[in-house]
Amino acid sequence: MRTRTNDRLNAANGEANDAGPERTCVLTRATRPKEQLIRLALGPDGQVAPDVRARAPGRGAWIGVGRKALDEANAKGKLKSALARAFKTGDLNVPADLGERIETLLRAQALDRLGLEARGGTLVTGAERVEAAARQGKVHLLIHAADAGEDGRKRLDQAWRVGGGDRAGLVFPEERTILSMALGRENVVHIALTDAAAARRVTQAIDRWQAFIDPDAGLDGGHSAGPSAADEFVDEGNA
Repeated sequence: MRTRTNDRLNAANGEANDAGPERTCVLTRATRPKEQLIRLALGPDGQVAPDVRARAPGRGAWIGVGRKALDEANAKGKLKSALARAFKTGDLNVPADLGERIETLLRAQALDRLGLEARGGTLVTGAERVEAAARQGKVHLLIHAADAGEDGRKRLDQAWRVGGGDRAGLVFPEERTILSMALGRENVVHIALTDAAAARRVTQAIDRWQAFIDPDAGLDGGHSAGPSAADEFVDEGNA
């Protein structure tokens, strides 16, 4: 999995990229910081389940590939063989929809993270408030909904650059309706993280999700992983 957005955020904040403990992917044998991998847990009944927060008790194994590669390995039996070696037992069951389960959990984790930051007061929403914070150099991470208008994105990206930020905000893989529900606010089109630690937490959650969906896609501004309304005017709102 790539960590382009994490590296970009660390560079923007002038911080070193401390990778932390590393683990090995059971499929590729590549070693990565465990924050970039996904843990699979083996239950007492032999059921393999995703443990995206890496908190489940018992034995675990790690994967560092995207969903397409995982689904292919699962369908061909390669994943089960790799896990049997990792868990040192052939008495295990790997669900056919494991990739879908992981994607669902990573999506929920990213949205939950945004909700937590909203309740913690570490982000602002609304085009005018986001623009003001960006120009004042208070924004550590800028996020646009997938259906945000191109004009609105460009205006806020410019404001962020004026304030010393990155060249463009991240285009979130979901539209405003989903973001609004996650934050418990109305018409959330743009989000500005005003706390550096919060920005790192959000970036990590989004990056893990996106890397699993499509390792080659990325979340750089203008390259939405979801639908876009770039060709038409969209009311940016001030909610």
